[in-house]
Amino acid sequence: MKKSKKLKKPNLKKLSSSAAAARNKVLRRKPAEEKMNEAISNVPRITNETVTEHREEVLKGARKFIYPLQHSKHSIVKISIALLIVVIIGFFAYCVAGLYKFQVTNGFIYGVTKVIPFPVAKAGDSWVSYESYLFELRRNMHYYATQQKTDFSSRSGKDQLALLKKQALNQVIQDAYVKQLAAKNGVRVTSTEVNNQLTLLRNENRLGNSDRVFKEVLKEFWGWNENDFKQELRQQLLQQAVAVKLDTATQARAQAALDQIKAGADFAAVATAQSDDASTKASGGQYPQPITASDRDIAPALTDALFKLNPNQVSGIVNAGYTLEILKVTEKTNNSVRAAHIQFTIKPITTYTKPLETKNPPQKFITIKN
Repeated sequence: MKKSKKLKKPNLKKLSSSAAAARNKVLRRKPAEEKMNEAISNVPRITNETVTEHREEVLKGARKFIYPLQHSKHSIVKISIALLIVVIIGFFAYCVAGLYKFQVTNGFIYGVTKVIPFPVAKAGDSWVSYESYLFELRRNMHYYATQQKTDFSSRSGKDQLALLKKQALNQVIQDAYVKQLAAKNGVRVTSTEVNNQLTLLRNENRLGNSDRVFKEVLKEFWGWNENDFKQELRQQLLQQAVAVKLDTATQARAQAALDQIKAGADFAAVATAQSDDASTKASGGQYPQPITASDRDIAPALTDALFKLNPNQVSGIVNAGYTLEILKVTEKTNNSVRAAHIQFTIKPITTYTKPLETKNPPQKFITIKN
């Protein structure tokens, strides 16, 4: 008979040590949980105040990167301004050297003088603009280069250019004195007068028979557009008006002759006695040839006045620009007239500008060398 297994007795020592270990494990876990609870309890609560404080801390840390960037922007602005100033100074230096040292006449420099009023001279109290000088000079250069085929790079061309420069400078200085006289004597030229004169020239076919031809003539001969032509026309009309206004003696002569004719004096006899036209006075003022509307040998104002008269009719005093005229038509057809005139020559404008120039000599800011 088999022997039954004998049950082992539990090892109380081992049991007690396992229990002790389990107890210690529990005891060790409890402090960890307590630490977690303590840590959670120490986490700050999120409120508006805490968010604001946190944002300030973040911004405070970022400012050390922002301030150098702002400083860089200020530096860029300062450098940009400095470069702009250098460019402006360089541009002015280039223009001054081009105008006063090298006397450049190209389109770019001319365009600059239209914007910036560089002076070329001073006439008394008036500044003479470099733009007006180049306006006068460039049109003459264009004419000689295109119509006379002048080579300004040749020796003779350089001499011709020097002469044109002197003429242009003297002309714009004289124009400045004319403007002073006009202002002093209340003489002015309106835009209407300029337009009327332009219309008169065009109606008499002196500048082409169409807008296209008119523009081509201006461009071909002077390198001008219509506004350029009006600018020149205005100055011419102002000069003529000042001369007529100041030449009171010639006005008186013309008026006296007209009064004689109105009183019954013979037109031819008055012309022979008083006309300043040596070529016609011996024939009683009679023009040698019939006059047509487009006759280029007769001033536009005279042609216009003649075709408004009937045969044997006498005009009043007609201002032809540089002369005062009394006209009489003897025959008239649809296309031409035969006529006589009595001419009274206006004194040249230099009669009145020279005293101003002597009293207040001009200062020229460029030296023109041959």
